[in-house]
Amino acid sequence: MDLPDLADLVIRDADVVDGSGAPSYRADVAVKGGRIVSIVKEAAGAGCQRPRAVRELDAEGLALSPGFIDMHAHSDLALLRDPDHSAKAAQGVTLEVIGQDGLSYAPVDDRTLAEVRRTIAGWNGHGDDIDFTWRSVGEYLDRLDQGIAVNAAYLIPQGTVRMLAVGWEDREATPEELDRMRRLVAEGMRQGAVGMSSGLTYTPGMYAKDAELAELCRVVAEYGGYYCPHHRSYGAGALKAYEEMVALAREAGCPLHLAHATMNFAVNEGRAPELLSLLDDALAAGADITLDTYPYTPGCTTLAGLLPSWASEGGPQEILGRLADDAVAERIRHDLEVLGTDGCHGVPVGWDTIEISGVSDPALASYVGRTVRESAELRGEEPWATARRLLVEDRLGPTVLQHVGHEDNVRAVMRHRAHTGGSDGILRGAKPHPRAYGTFPHYLGRYVRELGVLSLEECVAHLTSRPAARLRLPDRGLVREGYRADLVLFDPDTVAAGATFEHPRTLPTGIPHVLVDGRFVIEDGRRTQVLAGRAVRRTPL
Repeated sequence: MDLPDLADLVIRDADVVDGSGAPSYRADVAVKGGRIVSIVKEAAGAGCQRPRAVRELDAEGLALSPGFIDMHAHSDLALLRDPDHSAKAAQGVTLEVIGQDGLSYAPVDDRTLAEVRRTIAGWNGHGDDIDFTWRSVGEYLDRLDQGIAVNAAYLIPQGTVRMLAVGWEDREATPEELDRMRRLVAEGMRQGAVGMSSGLTYTPGMYAKDAELAELCRVVAEYGGYYCPHHRSYGAGALKAYEEMVALAREAGCPLHLAHATMNFAVNEGRAPELLSLLDDALAAGADITLDTYPYTPGCTTLAGLLPSWASEGGPQEILGRLADDAVAERIRHDLEVLGTDGCHGVPVGWDTIEISGVSDPALASYVGRTVRESAELRGEEPWATARRLLVEDRLGPTVLQHVGHEDNVRAVMRHRAHTGGSDGILRGAKPHPRAYGTFPHYLGRYVRELGVLSLEECVAHLTSRPAARLRLPDRGLVREGYRADLVLFDPDTVAAGATFEHPRTLPTGIPHVLVDGRFVIEDGRRTQVLAGRAVRRTPL
């Protein structure tokens, strides 16, 4: 082979788990110009010429797979503020889908940007360290194109769109407002978004009726995107909420991807088979449905997200005003503790299940790592008094772990043929959920090697080719010649999540190399300075 024909890199003697679900095979894989240019299987025989390259990497004992795709990420600002981004890169994640749960930072105007920054400060921080030079979806994607650790695809956030066109009022949109929302969604899709998200237990997105959502979904479908709802209940009304989303998407003719599709709270223990039966019936009838989950039982959200929607109407400043009023605050407490709020999925809150994971004000750090009930007992007061104080003093900033999941449900859902992996990882806070740093190695170490819930080949397919198909990416998600060289090398015998609930920012083990666009972002287990990630825009129909 002449020197000009040398590949940039050849990965020798890797056990290729190609993402298709087929059995692994031993091969040399050559990379040039950011793409896979040659795959020579060991079975090809001695007469077959092995590829040569400027650099060779001995992959003996390592599995080579496509880069993992995080179908539900909250790295909207982290990608900009933290060039290292080892939280995801070290897991083997080479693409994140952001703009989740109906709330993110584009499209916005000056008013809406200020409101959304405060509303999701618990997810992403207040953003005081970010230069918000963008307002449109396209401008935000252009900002990502300046160089990020891993690739990112964007969902248009329906709650932000409603905030921009309607405001924070709990009412139906006028015809003119609905037309504006349609235009905003169409503009975002043309600029490269892959679909639309909703957060239907978060204001103001939850104020949209199904007919309004269906109108926006029709626009998404016209541009080849998909709808990703955080639906109206994961608790008392979970199955009804799933049925609602399936019916809505089918009416709109829009592909559906169910966000963090769990069955939580005591009312849903052991009920995952009912959800899976619903999905199987819809798939058999021709529906286009996928879902994502994380391999843990606790959830994670903001403390303010648990409040009843009526208490959140009008936006952050109105919420704080209501919390300051003793009579209104007592009504909020009654809804939370007795009736069960729509923000808490229709289930009366159990303060012993709500653990503070992060605060914005360092002066409140003593609350982190304790449940609301534990902090209340230390203070000699009722739990609501503690929660109310935290919300007011931290200006709605606290994030929480919600210990309401069930292991049998987690395992049942991850086996389903429509399943993909998503971390739902919130990276802010002193004690974040370990899923932010551990989801993908936890799948491979705990649920493949230790428990055998999935085979290695099945699990890799869930984390690579299935999400790539949902995103309509024609050259990602498989180890194939001509495909993008977004690749992970890991040791199936040792790969594991380092992150735990006690030490949630510990990086994983057993993942020595990660490539984005053919360049090492993780090399010999260490983060390089490479920023090869870019915005991954919707593939035109």
